Amino acid sequence: MQIIQQSNQEDTDYIRQKVIEYNMSKLPEKLLKPVEKVSFILKNEHESILGGITGTIVYNHLHVDFLWVDESQRGTGYGSNLLHKIEELAKVKKCRLIVLDSFSFQALEFYKKHGYKQFGVLNDYPEGFSQHFFEKRLNDE
Repeated sequence: MQIIQQSNQEDTDYIRQKVIEYNMSKLPEKLLKPVEKVSFILKNEHESILGGITGTIVYNHLHVDFLWVDESQRGTGYGSNLLHKIEELAKVKKCRLIVLDSFSFQALEFYKKHGYKQFGVLNDYPEGFSQHFFEKRLNDE
């Protein structure tokens, strides 16, 4: 047997699939739903993308992967609208929880303003900054 270093997408996908299979074997039936990718995109009249939010629904919760609004559109409410849209979708999909993270140089106060509670922080990651973890429990609303 040998351990080799490689970056092969097929092998990486195989390892990921094996972890998913193991996790699914341990979870109750009600949580065994397929992983679902979701997104909302903000486009102007020229079809240029000016913002968007993406997420992953798994185990009855939504993980917000990315929220971005072009600098020219920040402060106009589009970020709030995008966040609200994905929260509404999470409710329709019967998610109990939304989880996201943000670096210290990003939008910490924005998420707090929208009812997200910080539950963790990883200091000095990346070096000189920190990564903050937030949650919003939908059954608390």
